[in-house]
Amino acid sequence: MRIPSFRVRRGTDRLHVFPMPGRTMPHASSTTAIQDGDEAPRLVPAARIRDDAHAIEAAHALAADFALGAAQRDRERGLPWREIERYSASGLGGITVPREFGGADVSHVTLADVFRIISAADPSLGQIPQNHFGFLNLLRLTGTPAQQRHYYEGVLAGRRLGNAGPERHTRHTRDIEARLVPDGDGYRVSGRKFYSTGALFAHWIPTKVLDAEGRLVTVVLERGVPGVSVVDDWSSFGQRTTASGTVLLDNVRVEADSILPAWLAQQAPVLLGPFAQLMQAAIDAGIAEGALQDAVAFLRERSRPWVEANVERATQDPYVIADVGQLYIDLHAAQALLTEAAQVLDDARGRTLDADDVAAASIAVARAKAVSTEVALAASEKLFELSGARASLAEFSLDRHWRNARVHTLHDPVRWKYHAVGNYVLNGQRPNRHSWI
Repeated sequence: MRIPSFRVRRGTDRLHVFPMPGRTMPHASSTTAIQDGDEAPRLVPAARIRDDAHAIEAAHALAADFALGAAQRDRERGLPWREIERYSASGLGGITVPREFGGADVSHVTLADVFRIISAADPSLGQIPQNHFGFLNLLRLTGTPAQQRHYYEGVLAGRRLGNAGPERHTRHTRDIEARLVPDGDGYRVSGRKFYSTGALFAHWIPTKVLDAEGRLVTVVLERGVPGVSVVDDWSSFGQRTTASGTVLLDNVRVEADSILPAWLAQQAPVLLGPFAQLMQAAIDAGIAEGALQDAVAFLRERSRPWVEANVERATQDPYVIADVGQLYIDLHAAQALLTEAAQVLDDARGRTLDADDVAAASIAVARAKAVSTEVALAASEKLFELSGARASLAEFSLDRHWRNARVHTLHDPVRWKYHAVGNYVLNGQRPNRHSWI
């Protein structure tokens, strides 16, 4: 990573750090880092993924590289600019672009596998592109042909999409205060967004706002335009390098052709929520896989057996063997449910769906999300119980697995997944249609 140079301006209560043009964003510190003028990241030309097999091959190649520095990036909160650019260059960002626009249009099974493979290596890098693919799905469902051509071509060229959706101090996560205000032949928007995963690394920021009729729309904001500022103020103890902080909007100009009617996808029987949740479940399954891999390696190479076990190696302890077996079975169940849910979405492709179809897909993905949540938390916690006190030493950075699992699984409460499945089975009640089910 290049060494950043800075201009420094001292205020009355804090130090404001501004990267010089063309330089890499710094690591987070006790100060707030803001891009002066919010310059767009450089554009890295992207390869073109041919098909599903090529996408899986590319994901494995990236994961092998990403895993090498994952612990250090987490420990230092080193923002993964190099890795994000490698991701873009690989062409994985365009794998869901429809074939008629030049993309591979891979299956949902493949998309879930790509997210799982990357997340097993570094779940922050698994999570960063999630909103990118969420927008591409919304574009497929609600975009005009001209909008689809414009944004699909940009993505295939290497452009990344971020997110500016939730607002931090509203009543709940669906409560949006930012509104479009007419301005000649376009609009203006102001607001403050948080949990903006991917925005710092993005060239375009899809932003949720309300139109004059109070309907949800997504406006795509170009990085570098006046009024847009991305603030690197993400301070969570897990998923530390997703940069899921603040996006500030100060009277930003919005062109009419950059607005997508997201409210249509909320009302119509389409797979918006199941698609979003499939990626969430895949990230959790990847976290579980990475934690279990590290647990097995530590037990084989470093752990000592408990004195009362009367065995030579920790891997011969019958209780350790049984617990690892249980975790492996639970992980396999999560992976199987993930594939099954993705197949449900694949089977729905090209069909006109009704409310029952969408409900069945939501429930299939909810099952996968519930089990992947549980196994991610269990594997990352059991790692320490089975490996012993030595595993807690900072030099091994194994705590990152639990911190990542705990933070990412807070995205939407698993208790409501169990409720949705139970209510569906017992009472035939379809779950609500939104991005969290």
